[in-house]
Amino acid sequence: MDADLLEADVGGAPRDGSHSQGVYIYRPTNQSKSFAERPTKRRKVVRPNVIKAAKSHPFVSLLNGDEDANSIELRYRTYQQLWSAQEAKIKEILDDIDSEVLTNVLSFTRSTSPQTYDGCIPAALVTVGSNVSSLGRLLSRLNDQLTTTGEGGVIVLESGDAPNLKTTLKNIIRFAITNTEGNDGYQSFVTDREGPRVLGYDLDLLADYVKRKDVRKLVIAFRDSEAFDPGILADLLSLLSSWLDRIPLTLMFGISTSVDLFEGRLPRSSVALLRGRFFEIHEASNCVDRIYGRLQAEQDGTFWLGRNITSVLFEKSSDSFQTPEAFSRTVKYAYMSHFFANPLSALLADGPATTKRSDQVCEALRNVSSFRTYCEELLEEGSAGQVRKLLEDDAFLLEQSTRWVKLGQQKMRDIFQCVKMVHRTLKHFKVVKKPSLSDISIRALAGELQSSAFYEDFLRSIKTLDSNQLKELIAMLPATLTDSPVFGQIQADFDTLLQTYQGTEPLKSGYDKQHSVVATTIIQQRVKLSKSKARLPKENADFTNIIHRVYTLLEAFFEDTSIRPKELILHEVFLFDMRNPIKEVFSPRPRFAVERALSSPFDYLISPSGDLTVSISAHQPAAAILYQLYLESGSLVNVHDLWQAFYAVFESEQGDSCDERSIMAWFYRALSDLKALGMVKSSRKKADHVSKTSWMGL
Repeated sequence: MDADLLEADVGGAPRDGSHSQGVYIYRPTNQSKSFAERPTKRRKVVRPNVIKAAKSHPFVSLLNGDEDANSIELRYRTYQQLWSAQEAKIKEILDDIDSEVLTNVLSFTRSTSPQTYDGCIPAALVTVGSNVSSLGRLLSRLNDQLTTTGEGGVIVLESGDAPNLKTTLKNIIRFAITNTEGNDGYQSFVTDREGPRVLGYDLDLLADYVKRKDVRKLVIAFRDSEAFDPGILADLLSLLSSWLDRIPLTLMFGISTSVDLFEGRLPRSSVALLRGRFFEIHEASNCVDRIYGRLQAEQDGTFWLGRNITSVLFEKSSDSFQTPEAFSRTVKYAYMSHFFANPLSALLADGPATTKRSDQVCEALRNVSSFRTYCEELLEEGSAGQVRKLLEDDAFLLEQSTRWVKLGQQKMRDIFQCVKMVHRTLKHFKVVKKPSLSDISIRALAGELQSSAFYEDFLRSIKTLDSNQLKELIAMLPATLTDSPVFGQIQADFDTLLQTYQGTEPLKSGYDKQHSVVATTIIQQRVKLSKSKARLPKENADFTNIIHRVYTLLEAFFEDTSIRPKELILHEVFLFDMRNPIKEVFSPRPRFAVERALSSPFDYLISPSGDLTVSISAHQPAAAILYQLYLESGSLVNVHDLWQAFYAVFESEQGDSCDERSIMAWFYRALSDLKALGMVKSSRKKADHVSKTSWMGL
């Protein structure tokens, strides 16, 4: 072969133009350099598009692409500041919920030993119920406590870490050493150990580690204990019990069902090796209610979730087990959706919402529904001049918008102060067995709190309070109510009454059952009972008057406060209540979407004919046509009949110009699509039939 055909031009293509050449002769451009000489260092060049990608903002430009960069940055920064504050509140709640169990488990771990339990292994049985994530938080904090004080650590085992006994022991040893020494420390500990080399699953390694580090407490936690193989678990317990004199072990079992079911899975000999205590972690619903109340009902609140989203959140919690972390992620998604897609959310910034394109922001403000409703009300009142100023003067509109947002935020705080007051009163005085903050909030966000049973129970309980209970109620009232002059006068009269009262029993109002007198009258041999009020002492009469004044004041306060949040002007800025995005993301219905796309394809596509009234048309996709014909058939479908009906759709519209061969290809492709979606399958009864495997709406 000619050598010239094998050579390639420097920086060019092969001379013969062949793209399948397998051998090339490399000729360096600079022959003077020796092989030992280092190549010249090349300057690192960053491509312009890479720089642009690195500087790209996570939030996109809104207002049809006319939103300026300052406004985008302001929305993103406001979201980060707001959510970081809310995240800190959530963490504080979770730490507070776990603190009691953590204190008890930590005390149990420190105070127990095999000697105190007659040679048995100390074991903590922790039931978590639906709050499965709480055990992970508990183990993490317990490990931090033990490692910080130098007492030991926690080894967390999942069911996947224990396929057999040898692997389980190897993982226990590795997790224990890497918990304090890291992976490098584990490797050096195994390789640099004096004496004969031991295998990775030999507990001599763990005993040597305990001795070197002076470990006093080593906790082995079985996070999902029900998922462990009972045989492996029994062998492991038997082996660990023989090492209690050299390794200070304490076991912890996470139980999702019950202690009885857990013990029933183990042999009696294994259960006899354990002795310890039972601990219970609160249900997830309590955590979720507390998190929601803390995020929505704080006095410093600036942004709220509406009724529809609140309903979706707690629907999801009741339909399935939901951890507090999952609930928090859902709330975070709602916050992010608002700031990501709403250009007016920049008005929630702490400082003035400065933007170069204020005209675009003002145009967006004038197009929200609450602003239009407000302008219509002004026109009905005869304030046409103010409406014209709002529509023409951008500076005036921005100034008014800031004021409206602040007033609306205060109204929202007052609404949730009413919610908290009703919830605390019903719970404290045990008027309702388990009042739910979420249920009360949903009624308040819909503007229906005054017509609810919660409100009636609340007012009914006010009338029956004694003087001690009234003091407790006053401590629960919001500052907005207690700062009013009317309440100040009621408080002064109540204090004066208590100072002059000399009795030992608390004062009771005339509404109390104790002051009801039942009279018995016999008329024509029939007994008739009638109730009447007994004559009240002067102190009780004065207290009844105070109760009536408090009742009237609370009724007026609820009348002023309980409004529909969506009636507030510019509620779109500080209230997020779009149900569909949240529900479709966290409670998706893929089957409904597929069925709708196949049965009504022009809900998603543009119809070329413009006629949407025809149910089946040749302009529709082939799979949609076949699916609609499929809906009209029985459980067994003759493929030839289905083909004839499919072809008739095209023949009726295209006539003789339709190509039967192409239409048959579309038919088989559509049939394959339906089969891939799991709607049809081959029939065993008849070879030329297919059977339906799903029905619409199921």
